[in-house]
Formats: sequence, structure tokens, C-alpha cells
Amino acid sequence: MQTVGYITSYIDLAQLLLYVFWVFFAGLIYYLVQENHREGYPMESGNTGRAVVKGWPIPEPKTFKLEGGRSVTVPDLKRKEPPLHGVSAGFGMGSPIEPTGDPMTAAIGPGAYTLREDVPEMTSHGTPVLQPLRLAADYTVAQQDVDPRGLPVVGGDGKPGGTVKDIWIDSSEMMFRYLEVETLTSAGARHVLLPIPFTLIRRNQVEVHAIYGRHFADVPQLRNPDQVTKLEEEKISAYYGGGTLYADPKRNQPLI
Repeated sequence: MQTVGYITSYIDLAQLLLYVFWVFFAGLIYYLVQENHREGYPMESGNTGRAVVKGWPIPEPKTFKLEGGRSVTVPDLKRKEPPLHGVSAGFGMGSPIEPTGDPMTAAIGPGAYTLREDVPEMTSHGTPVLQPLRLAADYTVAQQDVDPRGLPVVGGDGKPGGTVKDIWIDSSEMMFRYLEVETLTSAGARHVLLPIPFTLIRRNQVEVHAIYGRHFADVPQLRNPDQVTKLEEEKISAYYGGGTLYADPKRNQPLI
């Protein structure tokens, strides 16, 4: 006796559809794993400090055309990674990495950053997304908020780090991203950026717990005083992030 949907007495349409789904799902997993490896190479292998291409499956290089006529090919098997400014703290795989040299700029731990493009992020109108208020005259600080311009900046040690000279706005998100701080160095005054999330803005001063007053002089410098590139943003944020652990040797010691 035959029933609707049966192909034979042992295989029916629902069973075939189940097999088709299994094949499709296996192919989807393979595709996702392959694409997940597209920008993940080269990776450091073990404790050797040497970047090698490994893993399976490695996708074929694909070239993406970007805005402005630029292009990028991934995975770039010939890409050279910057040197690792750190050493393994142990002998086994996965041991913590301790920074060498200046831990604030070693790009290790909380100070690590991504090698983004060294160009400003632009709006659809061709203007930089991030601009100081001295150039973005259409924006200002709300009357009910504290205007930090002119306020002193105090580090986590209670010592002065500089004075707020301007505020940088993100015109795409309509929010302030950075404070521009004038700090004194051995070579004279210089302006550095301070990410808003690292600040506590009071009516009489701006407090920064992540770094100390002396560290403001070494914040990564902007190539253009009126623009910040994506890579510069990474390095600046990483500097303050690194300070949360490395600004004081006591910070990276056990609490108990």
C-alpha cells in the first residue's frame, strides 16, 4: 500500500529533505569557518614569537574594493606583523605575556590595539567624522552640562596632567569622543587627546584614573592637529587602557 509522500517503502520526501538540510548545514559550517579565517592570519604559533599561517580551511585570497579606489586583499599571506614587545611569563602554551620596554606602549594586555587604517574616518559628505569644536562650529556644549574647556586635568596620582583646550565631537553619533589636553613636556607644550570614557568631568576639574599626571606627556601624538586617524585612535585608547594596569607597578600585583 502506497502513501502520499513516499518514494519507496523505505524513503519518503521528509527523509530526503532532512538529508538535504544536513548537507546544506555542513556546507554552511565549512563556509563560516573558512570566512572566519580570512582576516585571522598570520597568527603567532606557540611561544616562538613567529607568525605562521596555520589551520584549516585557509580561504583563497579575495580582493575587496574600498571607497576612494583603494583595495585590500585578505588573507594577505605575505603580510608582516609588527614585532611583539613582550615575552612569555611561562613555559606552556597560553602563558601570560609580560611587556618589555615601556609597558604603556608595548601593545600588550589592556594596551593592545588593532592595526586599523591610518586614515581618518569620513562621513558620506567627505568630511572627517571626528572634529574639534573649533572646526565644527555648528556644535556646542549643552547649557545644562559642564563645559570642560579651560578646566585642569588631574591624573590618578592627584597630580596635574594639563588643561582642556577643546572638545572633539563625533558628528555621526552626535556625541563628544575626546578632550584635547594641552600638556607640558621637556620640548614644550603639546596637545594630546583624552578619550571621554576615561574621564570624570567635575565642575572644577577633569579626573583621569587610568594614568598619572606625568604620563600625559607621552600620549601618542597626532600627525595632523585637526584630524585623528583610525590607527591613531587605536593607539591613543590603548595607551590609556594600558595605564589601567601598567601606570603603577602596584596595579599589576595580586590584590591579596
